[in-house]
Amino acid sequence: MIKNTFSYLKNDIPSSIVVFFVALPLCLGIALASGAPLFSGLIAGIIGGIVVGALSGSSIGVSGPAAGLAAIVLTAIGTLGGYENFLVAVVLGGVIQIVFGILKAGVIGYYFPSSVIKGMLTGIGIIIILKQIPIFFGYIAPKSENTFLAILNTFNNIQFGPFFIGVVGLGILLLWDKVLSKKGKIFKLIQGPLVAVVVAIIFYVLTKSSDVLAIANAHLVSVPVPDDISSFLGQFSFPNFNIITKPEVWVIAFTLALVASLETLLCVEATDKLDPYKNVTPTNRELLAQGTGNIISGMIGGLPITQVIVRSSANIQSGGRTKMSAIIHGFLLLISVILMPTLLNMIPLAVLAAVLLIVGWKLAKPELFKKIYNSGWKQFVPFVITVLGIVFIDLLYGLGIGLMVGIVITLRNSYKNSHFLHKEGENVDDGKIKMTLAEEVTFFNKGAILKELDSLPKDSFLELDVRKTRFLDNDIIEILEDFAFKAKERNITIKLVSERGIVENPPSYIEFFKLRPKSV
Repeated sequence: MIKNTFSYLKNDIPSSIVVFFVALPLCLGIALASGAPLFSGLIAGIIGGIVVGALSGSSIGVSGPAAGLAAIVLTAIGTLGGYENFLVAVVLGGVIQIVFGILKAGVIGYYFPSSVIKGMLTGIGIIIILKQIPIFFGYIAPKSENTFLAILNTFNNIQFGPFFIGVVGLGILLLWDKVLSKKGKIFKLIQGPLVAVVVAIIFYVLTKSSDVLAIANAHLVSVPVPDDISSFLGQFSFPNFNIITKPEVWVIAFTLALVASLETLLCVEATDKLDPYKNVTPTNRELLAQGTGNIISGMIGGLPITQVIVRSSANIQSGGRTKMSAIIHGFLLLISVILMPTLLNMIPLAVLAAVLLIVGWKLAKPELFKKIYNSGWKQFVPFVITVLGIVFIDLLYGLGIGLMVGIVITLRNSYKNSHFLHKEGENVDDGKIKMTLAEEVTFFNKGAILKELDSLPKDSFLELDVRKTRFLDNDIIEILEDFAFKAKERNITIKLVSERGIVENPPSYIEFFKLRPKSV
């Protein structure tokens, strides 16, 4: 047992370092995009790692502030009139998530088709790549620019210093991933992102006085640097519970709880699929863990928390095996904020962009498009629509559109596969027709069955086989009851074949199926 734990930690410690360097810029960037204090993103990252990591049943999931909630947070802060008021909604949202967990609502994520989940992963990967391109080239886009406009403006605003260290960092990452990691244990223990960041800090220090290679402060990580303990504690915010009776607080709290829970459950489903060891995360326990994390985060000034696919996939890609990876990354965030904020502020954003470019590429490899295309259009269409929706609109709209397309395809399949119809005998025009119903026939199949029955010619013979049918919706029974009346007028003979025997022209289908014991 101890040997296995030590063996896992040899993977978890290096992977936690990778996740730390992925999480740090994301925590700051999401806070900036949310219109919240930068420190709030770090608080959420620390709580998501230590608290949620400890309570969660996921072996490889990593929690923290989520980009998918940034727009909701930005609007909510304005609606509620301040960040302290918004924190009340975060705390209440956590309470609602705990209620979801108690009510066993964790199964919701299982009802999303795998093509939609893969589309979510790919869409997020593409967004990561697109958003990091300007930073990689040394262009800090203003808030008013969307992602695509920022990319266009990037090539007229390339800063050589950030771009150079970004290329160097990317080269180190690729060399480590493709070559050195296979050469010896030392290259697995010391991870490529750590080396790239150390090299970048040294580069920044050595080129401060250079006219060409110097990196401006705007292109560096920006973590608050407290002067003493009181100024450090002064960075925390606390909820203003005086507004707890306002209806809009509860509306925003429920919205946060619902969206955060859905994002978490979809991330759980996605990370379980990515996990090479195929661990299965208990979803209801995950909701309880996330709710607890959001209560604590909201109480001390942090952003809302979800399990997040970028950090989770980075954890998987770097060899994380147990929840210790997430917990250690949380402690690394805490230690870095307390002990070395000045050192963190020497890290060029371009090298962190290089780390994220690798993460995004692994989520959105072109080979995945080819693989899903070869699986058939029923998988490919929801996948592509989900990707396009996430990239061009946002995460929730993309998932919603992809899910709707998946449902339509499922209903279409259900419509087509409710029954099997064929004509018997050497002469296909002899009027003998056999219809075999599927194992489950629901109201979704009404249109297909009604169309087949109405198309039967006069003076024909229909054998209706329900021996394999285990569930027959009452709507279908009513269709058969109505058709029996029409059949007499069109001189159509009906032979009903079931496990209970054969009945010709049954007087009442409703009475016949009402008497069935366990099957029709």
